[in-house]
Formats: sequence, C-alpha cells, structure tokens
Amino acid sequence: MSPVAYIVKRYPRYSETFIVNEILAHEAAGVEVHIFALRPPSDTHFQDKISRVRAPVTYLHKPSQGRSNPSIDTPNPSAATYFWSELKEAAQVFPDLWGKLGYAANEGSSVVYQAAWLAQEVRLRSITHLHAHFGSVATSVARLAAHFAAVPYSFTAHAKDIFHESVDPEDLRRKLRDAASVVTVSDYNLAYLRQRFGADASRVQRIYNGMDLAALRYQPTAGRSPTILSVCRLVEKKGLTYLIEACDRLRQRGVEFTCQLVGTGPLEEKLRSQIQALHLDDWVEILGPRPQHEVFALMQQASVFVAPYVVGSDGNRDGLPTALLEAMALGTPCVATDVTGIPEIIRDGATGLLVDQGDSDGLATALQRLLNEDELGTELAARARSLIEAEFDIAHNAAVLRTHFCPAPQLQPQLQEM
Repeated sequence: MSPVAYIVKRYPRYSETFIVNEILAHEAAGVEVHIFALRPPSDTHFQDKISRVRAPVTYLHKPSQGRSNPSIDTPNPSAATYFWSELKEAAQVFPDLWGKLGYAANEGSSVVYQAAWLAQEVRLRSITHLHAHFGSVATSVARLAAHFAAVPYSFTAHAKDIFHESVDPEDLRRKLRDAASVVTVSDYNLAYLRQRFGADASRVQRIYNGMDLAALRYQPTAGRSPTILSVCRLVEKKGLTYLIEACDRLRQRGVEFTCQLVGTGPLEEKLRSQIQALHLDDWVEILGPRPQHEVFALMQQASVFVAPYVVGSDGNRDGLPTALLEAMALGTPCVATDVTGIPEIIRDGATGLLVDQGDSDGLATALQRLLNEDELGTELAARARSLIEAEFDIAHNAAVLRTHFCPAPQLQPQLQEM
C-alpha cells in the first residue's frame, strides 16, 4: 500500500488514544504513515504508546511562523510575505495551482498556507491518500491540499466537529460532498449526519474506534475496593457535576465508597468548590491527569466506572468515549448515561447500567447497585468484554478503514469548484 498521510489539529494529544491506536495498527499491517499536525502539542501528559509510533511528524506552522527563508530583503518578514512565498513555492510544484485557488474561497489564510505546504509534502513523499481526524480545521486543510495535489482525502467525524454550535453546516456539507469517503464513530452519528445533510452524507459509513485488546487484559471484578472511577476532561459535557451530586446521595444513604476523578480541564476549580460545598472531601478526589498505564491500573482496581455525560449547553457532546470502552475491555462494570452513541455499547442490564442524563438520583441508584451487587457486576463486565472483542478490535477496524484509503480512480469524486 502506498504511503498515507494523517492530518490532525495537534499531535500528540493525551485524550486522543484512538488516533494513536489506529496509526499503530496501520503500521503493524505494513502501511507507511506520515503525520501532519497543524499545531504543536499543548498537553503535559501523553500516552505511553506514542513512543511506539514510527511515523514522522511534521508541524505545519501558521504563516506568521514560516517554514523556510523566503527571498526577501526585509529583516522581519510579515505573515503576508510568508504566505505569498509558500504559494509561489507550491506553484513551482503544481503549475495549475493558481487556477485552483478559487476552491479556497471560503477558507482562512492559515488553512490555504498549510494546505499549500502539505500538498508539496504529498508530492515529495509520494503520498497517495490523506486522512483527517475531526471534520473541522484538519479536514479543511486536507480537503484543500488534496485538491492542490490531485489525491483523494477522507476524514473521520467524531463529536464536537458535528454537534457543537460553532459548526458551520455549509462548510461540513462541502467536506462531506468532496471527500472520497467519510467515516464516523457511532450509529447515532451516522443517523444524525444523514438526517441533517441528506444525500451529501449518503456515503458516510460507521466504523467504531478500535481498541488494542492485547494491551487491555480482562480482569475479574472479585475483591475490588468500593471505588467509583471516572476518567475524562473536566468540561461541561462530561456531566461531572451530576456525578458529584450522586456521590452526595450515596453518602446520605450510608453507602461505603470513594470516588476518583482522573483528568484536568477548565471546570476543575468549579468542581473542587462543589466537592467542598457538599463536604465530600473525604469521599471524592480529583487526581488530575495520569499516564495511560496508571489509568488502566486505576480502572482494574475500581468497582465501577462511570460516564455521566450530558449534552452541553453549546450542543457539544461525546461520540463514543474511549475511556468507557477501555473500562469495558478491562473488566470494570460500567454506569453511563443515554447520550449519543453510548446506548450502542452500554445496553442496560446486559453490558452495563444506563441512566438518563442529568439524573443524579438515578445515577446514585445505579452506582449503589454495582457497589453492592458483586454478581451483577461480574455478569455485566463479562458481557461487556465480549461486546468489545466482537466490535472494537483495532486490527479488524483499522483494516476496514484502509479500504477507504485508496479508492479506484473511477470512484474518486470530482471536486467541485466554488
């Protein structure tokens, strides 16, 4: 298989283990992958498995930073100078570039600049397909670079790039229409895209994010401490305020437990204040971010993993949370809310317990059941692992994704000029 480029906004990112899993699976199958990131990393903790990725990483800086020394006389060249220089360099590689710039009419200057740079790298490295994660700016760059370099592109649509109030419907429609293929991570997402975008989303297919099951060894629940665990960014859509309220209900009922929250985010201080106001300091602890191997160890020590997610006030919501899938794979009984694609994997009473979003009392009752009913937890965990093995094996799902990477020439879409 010819080299493939992965286009992402930032690389690496602590919360995007699914992208690393995917790249590692491609490399294990013998595919040469090149990673292009639009921004440098901003996290302080990363997954251990990043060190196993062989793919080179290229950062496509903004025009104000530049990547080379243009032929100019001024000592402090402006962003416009870098931008113009990049276009002239790209035009030497693609003589028809000037005629294709009309395709960029709705794009910002940084997208055009990064696309021109990426297109040259595509030609230099003999890359035949571009795949972007998230249908936002990474796909904007991939779409334009693919047009400049005359190669196909695809992208994976996840959550914020579909549901957030900032999503421009016409921009997403162009990307759906022009891509050689589009995948999304849940049946819920698939139905939403087809309902909203009609024929332009008719070719979207669902491929679940895969898991490296060899690294996720199932461990029976017997003998675990009465610990509730949640692993997520501390943001509104994760619903942690309702989890803290549920913990207050559990304390009032006299249930023995501790609750650990792993992660960081803009709501950390607000959540800490809520914990203190409810006098839960001895029951609920925010641990901050942890390396992946520590997260897995915490999951295998907990009696229950909880995903209390909600639809945010800005429309943002989760697609199919990786941490929830990991907990299911590791053998930790799960409680989750009925948001987006979660009911596809947490089937109430079969693979976990499902509650209404924002229902603190219902959440407390479900948590109490799993803290007190060992046999129920064991049964749910075993069936959850079976589901993960059947639907989320990374080697299989990445192989399915690769069938979208190099479509036959007659299947490549005719890109429509603006």
